[in-house]
Amino acid sequence: MPKVSSVVVPYAAYLRVYEPLGAFAEPERSHWARYARRPDRPSYQDELRRSLADLLPTPPVAVPVHESGDAFVAEVDGVVCVCPWRTRLRGWQALEELADELPAPVLDAVLPPVVRRQAAQDYERWLARNPDARPWIRTATWQVPLNWFVLVSDEERRYEKGTAEVPPLLRYRTPMVQARRRVARALRTLKDTVEEGPLIDGLVDVGRWLEEFHPRSLVELDYGGLVHVLPAGELEGDHSAADVAAGIEALRRGDGTAAGEAYGRLVERWRSVRDRRSAN
Repeated sequence: MPKVSSVVVPYAAYLRVYEPLGAFAEPERSHWARYARRPDRPSYQDELRRSLADLLPTPPVAVPVHESGDAFVAEVDGVVCVCPWRTRLRGWQALEELADELPAPVLDAVLPPVVRRQAAQDYERWLARNPDARPWIRTATWQVPLNWFVLVSDEERRYEKGTAEVPPLLRYRTPMVQARRRVARALRTLKDTVEEGPLIDGLVDVGRWLEEFHPRSLVELDYGGLVHVLPAGELEGDHSAADVAAGIEALRRGDGTAAGEAYGRLVERWRSVRDRRSAN
């Protein structure tokens, strides 16, 4: 596990897909096979450090000029799986979302309009040549979307308290087939019991994204920088995936009271994070 960096950690969570090497066509497959054997592969903190460093020049580099050749690596039942960073693609996509996240004066100060226009034009040209491109990593700031918790179960939860040198860790990992099955079951229940809304729309969207990957992939939900905003005691006691599962099961049984109680636990748990986001 990487040591704590001096870089300020953004309060972001991540949903990652690790695909087996066989899912990639040549020459990319051979590249990732060689890459997975490297002992000096960069860490989660290295990816963050590089991204933040691009914002320091004047004008800032909104999106990397070249696509990253790095990835995260995991072994699943003896099969090497990789999660390409695709930093350039994710940078373009994040830039599109910034207008909804930041007031115009703040956005202009961080990334001048001329920089954003150039990045948007570059993305439009690139997308015309790569219409089927999709990222292996999704990012959410100041929250873990409730629909992400549908993909995992409490039994797949891994929590480590951390030390003075090593940050705490809270993540879930599940096989792709399980994640897809849970999405399908949850959607059936939600469509039968609640009105159309953000939860259903988000679950449909993430379900379509998962369908883009190899069925033997690994899905990872990582709290990332959110471990630094949640108090240690609350982090250790965070079983949000269990509460989401309990709420959906209660809806399936027609038990509105139990569903409301599960939702109430989620709201209370994430209240402090929302309060800090508003303060910033």
